[in-house]
Amino acid sequence: MSRVVDRFFKYVSYDTQSDPNSKTVPTAMKEKILGAELAKELAEIGLESAKMDEFGYVYGWLPASTGCEDLEPIGLIAHMDTAPSTTGANVKPRIVHYEGGDIELGNGVVTGADYFDYLPKYIGQDLIVTDGTTLLGADDKAGVAEIFTAMEYLIEHPEIKHGKICVCITPDEEVGQGAEYFNIKEFGAAYAYTIDAGPLGELEYENFNAVKVDIVVTGVFVHPGMAKNKLKNAILIANELISMLPAAEAPAHTENYEGYYHVSNISGNESSVKITMNVREFSKEKFERMKQFMLNLAAYLNGVYGEGTVSIEMEDQFYNMKEKILPVMHIVERAEQAFHACDVEPNIIPARGGTDGARLSYEGLPCPNLSAGEKYAHGVHEFISIQSMEKMVEVLIALSEKQSSM
Repeated sequence: MSRVVDRFFKYVSYDTQSDPNSKTVPTAMKEKILGAELAKELAEIGLESAKMDEFGYVYGWLPASTGCEDLEPIGLIAHMDTAPSTTGANVKPRIVHYEGGDIELGNGVVTGADYFDYLPKYIGQDLIVTDGTTLLGADDKAGVAEIFTAMEYLIEHPEIKHGKICVCITPDEEVGQGAEYFNIKEFGAAYAYTIDAGPLGELEYENFNAVKVDIVVTGVFVHPGMAKNKLKNAILIANELISMLPAAEAPAHTENYEGYYHVSNISGNESSVKITMNVREFSKEKFERMKQFMLNLAAYLNGVYGEGTVSIEMEDQFYNMKEKILPVMHIVERAEQAFHACDVEPNIIPARGGTDGARLSYEGLPCPNLSAGEKYAHGVHEFISIQSMEKMVEVLIALSEKQSSM
């Protein structure tokens, strides 16, 4: 196997699933186990001052080539954690040479070419798939492997001239906290790229505005046999609230620039129900209207069932980076040039999710998002093409090399 694939197989053997309910930093201490290994590997590759800090962030710096010290430093960023939605423990990746049709993952799970209709685009390629019981972790351990392999290549080929390159691998991106303790000043880049988008060629500099919504429905429970005019069933009230969400604005019915209301978790009983939601929208104006809609739902149900029945808390997570990228569009053009140099057609699309780069852009580090190569992330059908990973290593090398000609 190639170096980037070897690295990827190694990284996915570590369970780094982040925890949205944790108050620790990082949210899962097991992230630090891989983090320590990554810091060690960066040092072995030859990056300077490689380390993992107290918060689980891994940093390393590749000095500029002789004569390129005055070029603006650029950053490359990926995240080590995997999504809470599907387990990332005991991942068993395997390679399938795809010749069309369905892929039998194992354990009775099949990735069907009709349902997962992007799959036929990979005919003739070598795909890394799961065994049907876990996610794969290509989001975003593929990005980590690609960055590390590109840095190793640049060190082994000093004839490729480049400016300073700053590398950071973050924890907790999947729970919206990947930029929380990112040390932009120490990182030292003028701008950066997250390697965290999907199929090869994707280039994103727009993303959702995002808010996390926590709802608690408080009922009044009495024995069902004596419940007339007394019982307020929190489960039924929660169901009523969910049924009032716009059905056409659920994730399963939206695409491109369409926002959504997503119920991500629900738990409880007749006395109390907790609902967790994500609300996403590209337009800042509509984003604010969607948040107000959630407040209006709570107010309406409190009017029906009594004040305090529904409580709601909202926390903005990140905003659309577009307004921070437009003044520095040369960094997007630079990425386009790198793709073209490697015979990859850039696919500029809006990011229907969040990246560390969205928040970092608002904190002074403009940060578009480039493809890592995976498809159908966060679930058992996640896969990645080996050819895509190897090509992304070439793209990152070209992205670095471009510095010396700008």
